[in-house]
Order: sequence, then C-alpha cells, then structure tokens
Amino acid sequence: MTGSEIRRMFLDYFLEKGHRAVRSSLLVPANDPTLLFANAGMVQFKDVFTGLERRDYVRATSSQKCLRVSGKHNDLENVGRTARHHTFFEMLGNFSFGDYFKEKAIEFAWELLVGRLGLDGSRMWITVFREDDQAAGLWQRLVGVPEARIVRRDEKDNFWAMGDTGPCGPCSELIYDQGPHIAGGPPGSGADEEGDRYLELWNLVFMQFDRDASGRLNPLPKPSVDTGMGLERLTAVLQKQTSNFHTDLLMPVIRFTEERCGKAYRERAEGPDVSYRVIADHARAVSFLVADGVLPSNEGRGYVLRRVARRALRHGRMLGIADPFLHQAAGVVAEMMGEAFPELREGLNYISRVVLAEEERFSHTLAQAQPRMDELCIATQDAGGTVVPGEEVFVLLDTYGYPVDLAVETATVTFGLGIDQKGFEAAMERQRERARAHWKGSGEEAVARVWHELREAAGSTLFLGYDHLEARAKVQGVVRGGARAKKAGVGEEAEVVLSQTPFYGESGGQEGDRGRLAWPEGSAEVLDTQKPLPDVYVHRVKVERGVLAEGQEVEARVDAERRGALRLNHTATHLLQYALRQVLGDHVKQAGSHLSPERLRFDYTHFAPLTPREKEAIEDIVNRRIRENAPVSTAVMPIEEALSTGATALFGERYGEQVRVVSVGDFSKELCGGTHASASGDIGLFRILHEGSVASGVRRIEGATGEGALLQTRRELGVLSEIGEVMKSPPLEEAARVCRLMERVKALEREVRQLREKRSSDEAGGLAAEAQEVKGVKVLAARQDGLSPEELRQAIDAARGKLKSGVAVLISVTDGKVAIAAGVTKDLTSRIHAGHLVRDVAARVGGKGGGRPDFAQAGGKDPGKVDEALAAVPDLVAKMA
Repeated sequence: MTGSEIRRMFLDYFLEKGHRAVRSSLLVPANDPTLLFANAGMVQFKDVFTGLERRDYVRATSSQKCLRVSGKHNDLENVGRTARHHTFFEMLGNFSFGDYFKEKAIEFAWELLVGRLGLDGSRMWITVFREDDQAAGLWQRLVGVPEARIVRRDEKDNFWAMGDTGPCGPCSELIYDQGPHIAGGPPGSGADEEGDRYLELWNLVFMQFDRDASGRLNPLPKPSVDTGMGLERLTAVLQKQTSNFHTDLLMPVIRFTEERCGKAYRERAEGPDVSYRVIADHARAVSFLVADGVLPSNEGRGYVLRRVARRALRHGRMLGIADPFLHQAAGVVAEMMGEAFPELREGLNYISRVVLAEEERFSHTLAQAQPRMDELCIATQDAGGTVVPGEEVFVLLDTYGYPVDLAVETATVTFGLGIDQKGFEAAMERQRERARAHWKGSGEEAVARVWHELREAAGSTLFLGYDHLEARAKVQGVVRGGARAKKAGVGEEAEVVLSQTPFYGESGGQEGDRGRLAWPEGSAEVLDTQKPLPDVYVHRVKVERGVLAEGQEVEARVDAERRGALRLNHTATHLLQYALRQVLGDHVKQAGSHLSPERLRFDYTHFAPLTPREKEAIEDIVNRRIRENAPVSTAVMPIEEALSTGATALFGERYGEQVRVVSVGDFSKELCGGTHASASGDIGLFRILHEGSVASGVRRIEGATGEGALLQTRRELGVLSEIGEVMKSPPLEEAARVCRLMERVKALEREVRQLREKRSSDEAGGLAAEAQEVKGVKVLAARQDGLSPEELRQAIDAARGKLKSGVAVLISVTDGKVAIAAGVTKDLTSRIHAGHLVRDVAARVGGKGGGRPDFAQAGGKDPGKVDEALAAVPDLVAKMA
C-alpha cells in the first residue's frame, strides 16, 4: 500500500464515520501569533476547541501539513540521523467538537489500524494517564487489550494542555511492536524504551477539563477529542520499513540524489547516508514552505526557509553536488505529493525558480563569506588564539547565511582551530529573539477576546454591502480602549459593532469603508471598518453630536463615491492578474494587494522587472478588456467546485469551505470577497504607475484607474511638454534631444574623472619622496582629502610604483566620512599584511575594514582623529616588520 493510498484510506474511513474531511491549513497559521508554523493537526481547529469559533460540523478529519523547526518541537538537528525525525511531515487526525468522546475514539482507532489496515492487535501496546481508569477500562472492554499491555504514565507523558490555562485532558497512545529485530523495550521499561522497536503510532487526546488560573481542573460541559498520527510512521510500519526515509513518501528524493551525485545510498545510520536523508526531508519542507507563500529572508519564517534550504545545499556539497540541484528535487516532491496537495504541481514552476534563486544566492554567499572566514581564522592564529570567536562566526551566518558546519570544518580541518560554541549560541539566541519579534502569525495581530465575547453575546454581523450602501441597524456593542463600554460621547472615538451593516470591512487588500452613522439625537463619522473575525464587522467611529449607546438604532450610510473608486480598483486587479498571466506565464500568482480609492497595489510572483514591451502589452490587454465592457458576476460555491472550474486562489490564503467566486466575462475567475464594478467598462482606463521588487521572487505593480489614470496621463504629458520647451525640441523629438545631452554629460564626467585620478596619482607620487624609513622599510603615511575610493586606490598604486619597495597608507576625508587605503609592495607582503594594517588604522578613527596582504581599504567615523591615526602608522609597521 502506498503512502498516498494510506492517506486516502484514513480520510475515507472517517468520512464513512460521519466526519467532515477538512483540507489541510497552510503551514503558516492563520490568526495565531503564537506559532511560526502549523505543528499539529489541531492547530486549524484551535478556536473551535476553545469555543471561540463555530463550524457547521462536529466531527472532522484531516491530513495536516506540519513543520517542526523551532521551540520545543525543533527536530532540525536530528533530521537524517534518526529513522523518525522530520522537519516537514503529515499528521493524520480525527476530531470531535463536543460530539463523541473516549469510547468512540478508541473504537475508531482500533478498527482502522487493526480491522482495516491489518496491523496485528496482539502487538499493540497502550499508554494511558495514571489516573484515567475510564480509558484503561475501555481499552480492555471494547477492544480486548490485556491489562499487561496497558501502561499508566504520569502527567509529563500522558496529559495534554493547550497552555497554562484552558482546555486540557489525558491522552492515550497506541504503540506498535515492530519485532525483536529492532532494538528497544516496551513502554514503562525505562532506559530500554529508547529504541525504535516499540513505535508510538497514534495519540488520542481527550479534552475533558478546563484548567483555571489556580490550576484547578473543571470538567468541560462538552468534552472533545483531538488525535494525531504521523503519516510517515504509519506508512513505514505498513510497508515494513524500519525507517520513514525508506518509504515511498521520501525514497524518490533519495533516488534522485543518488543520480545527481553518482553514488549509491547504503541505508547506513552514519556517514554520507545522513546527507541523503537530510536532502530528502528538506526538499519536502522547502517545497511546501514556498508553495504556502514563504520566501527566503533573514528573519522570521523566511529565515527558517533559508536555513533549511541551505542546510540541504550544504549536504549536497558534502556528497559532491556542486551545481544547483534542490530546485529539481522540488519537481520530485511535486510528482510524489501533487495529487494530495495540488498547490505543489500548480506552483512548481514558481517553487523551482524561488529555490534556484536561493541556490544561486548561496553560491554567491560562499564566494563572499569563505574568504572572510579564512581571514577570521588567520587573525585568530596571528593573535595566538586557538578558538575562533563565536560572535564573529555568527555574523557570517546572519549576514551571508554561511553554514556553521562549514565554519567548523574550515576552522578545524584547514586551520587546526576550534570555534567558541557558547559565544555562537548566545548570538544565535539573540537572533531568535529578533526573529520572534518580527513574525506575527499570519501577519495579523491576535484577535482581541472582546470581539469573540461580543459575537457570543450578540451574534454575527449581517453584511449587506454587496447590494446596499445604506441600512438601518442596532448598535450591538461599543468598545473603547479594548474593553466593552456602554456608550461614547461627543469627540470620543470608539469601535462599534452593528447588527447588520452596508460597510465593507477591510480584507482581501481592499480598504474598509468610511461614511456616517446617524440617529435622531446625533451622528458619528465612520473612520474605518475592520473584520477581526470573519463574521464580525467593527466600525471605528468618532462621535460628532449626541451620545452613541449600546442598543441605539442608527442609519448607516457608506461614502458612495469612495466605495465606487474602490470597486473599480478591485475589479482592475482581477484584469491585471489575467493580463500578467497572459504576458508572463501561468507561474504568476497574486501574492498580496492593497486597494485605496486613489490607486491600486498588486504583488505578484515573478523573477524579473517588466520590460517596456511587457508593460505596454499588459496595459493594452487590461484596457482592451475594459473596452469590451464585460459583465462582472458573483457566485457562492464549495471551494473544491470553485477550484475545479478554474477559479484562481490568492497565493498563500486560507479559505473556508464555501467561497465567493467573482467572474469578469469568460476570461477571469477568482475567489474573492471584495466589492466590484458591475462591468469592466466602468473602470474606464488603466495605467501602470510603477513596477518594482518587494522580495525575492515577488514583484509589485502600482496602478490607477478611471479619473486617477487620466490625471496621471495628463501629468506625464505636462512634464514632457515642459522638457520640450526647455530643450527647445519639436514634439516627439524630446527623447532624442535628451539622449544627446546625456551623452555629452557622460563624456565630460569621464574627462573630469580622468583629470582627478591623474592629479591624485601625481600628488601621491610626489609624496613618496617624503616617505620615512622604519626598520629598513620605506613608509608613506599621508592625507589627501576629497578623493573617491577609486581615486584613493589609484593613488596607492602610484605611491607603490614610486616607492618600488615599501608601504603606503593614505586617508581621505570627504563630507565628514573617512576613507582609508593601504598598499604593500609584493616583496614585503610576507612580513607586512595590508589588511591587518588598515584594520588597526581604521580602529583609531572609529571604523573597521580589511583586505588582501597587498591592498586593503576601510572606513571611519571620526575625521578629528585622522592625523593621530596617520602618526601611528610607522609604529604599526615597525611591529609587523
């Protein structure tokens, strides 16, 4: 049975038992700033378990994408060294939200594993919480597990809690005896447990208590069930493999790696075979992270992706793979898992290009960072040290992404040095703190509990804004300073929830509506509208007259002109995405947007700036579709149906079971909850105002529609007209006239630069006559202000030429900035190192730098100490000579 068949059989079994099959959520948790990544199946149901969210089903099953690379669930360093540890894995689970409890959960688990999948029940061991007599009894009575194979454990092992307070309860683990050919003892046998013979397969969590602040366990009115089982482990058992890596869920990547390196994988626990397993695991993690919208960077989730990718590349180099290969491994992952996770196949071109760009960046990094690591080691030896400072090694990791294991290898093998591990770890922990400060869950703040409480008390907000711009409504709640309030008076700002509203709450990139609330005794300006929960609309208001109180009946009126401009811009983004895919290819996906009345901003996946021809083609397509005046229509349908009909989803977005589909004519169909024009012709005109880069693999277009686009066109024509008048150029000949002028300017600049370089070289050559002799070495130390770095370099070359044999140090101050250059003639580089010399000189002017033995440059911050630094040069040379 293949891994894909096992996954399908699991989900089908629970569908048969009345569960809703729920799509895996993204690896990036939605609305949960407590997690970098989804690390368990229950993450997407967290608010359901706590009662903060309601769904239209009470039983669910899923195969959840999970990643464990940080916090207590950090498996990164163990990956490849054990049979079970992974960064990315799938967690199979079934969930009950106040429906069935222990009895059914135990029945389901046993029937599936033993009755359907054919595992030997006599080899199954069970662990229970020491005080959970009910679960122990059910395992014996319902499925016949003898008491001798039921092991009671303490709270550390068999009691699960969501946090210090809140839902919690005992858990029960199903553990399978793989046989005596594998080392390890049964649960409860102490040290012998460490082996893999008795394998933890499935964990059933019985949430039956609510722990309060005092630590007391209060019974929940509706106990729930949360279970989790790793697909990789289950597949290994069913395929009779002793390692997850030898199943069809990972082995294809290992075979691919064999082909790339030309060496056979021998299934050994240590040595080169570790690298094959690391690559197999990391290729899956990298593919899914990019597919879910994460891009390589130096902070937060992007930092994790970069670290995992570069770790895989490092292991590839250890196997002798020098050329980029990880982007090709992503294709193997897509082939293996694309049926269950179509985002891998649909986004393969994009995923491959993102990964290839990171591979190329890493090669560039090694070219930059390796010489710096060598310099660090040399400086340590020169200072008589035996350990490279850990802080400096971390700087290479943090700045360049230089792998620490490569740093260790360079230090130990090439230079015979150690690395200050404590200093490195301390710097790494500071980086982790910075990363934690930068990531924000899905990019949103944690939803304030007050909105959940308001929804529980008053119900959801009915949105009328697709069809109406005015409505009567009742004030359901007033919030000030994050807490419930009864009212808000004149001049005060508050957040207000209405029973129903025509105001659109900011989402999908579209700004929230503004407008007014009015009642007989007063009025309030609506400054913004937000949606902290999918069905709760919050109006930020400022009371102008009277008192706005809970229970008040109000007339809600949206600013129609502003909403109209937003509608046009939103529909234009749909046309723009259509045009981008037509011109650039199907790899283009929306990666974000922001829509204001004045302009639109659209982020999309692509790897190169738009050429003038591409920009023109995109504008032409959008404007042609505008002129067609195609109708805009909407429909609500199940997400699977929408995707099967070709609707485009927002890259990395989380959707519910039912989605709204917006179609423009027969050429554009997108999942979208925003407000739109009635027909494409309403847009009038579209112009691209700016195009640039946002991040690696993500570009941004800023544009305008309608009157805004017309005004932009008039401004550009006005500027062109002014240029023509200044240049005294006939219409349409301005560009040629400006080009001729620029050519003349460049020629003059070149002439000036050559004259300056000649002057600085002549002056440096003249200064060489003033060199003093130090321990038989001619030393020139002089100041030449106003020189550029290139002029400084040329002056050093001139001085060395005049000296024939000697050392030259020149310092130039320009606009308060200090530039330093040092040169050593070839015959002296074995004794005097220009890089070390310039570093010591720079330290005296508040700077740092370094370089080669024969030439080095540095910068400084304190011009007032330049003369003092120059005076120190002879003594510094004397110490080296």
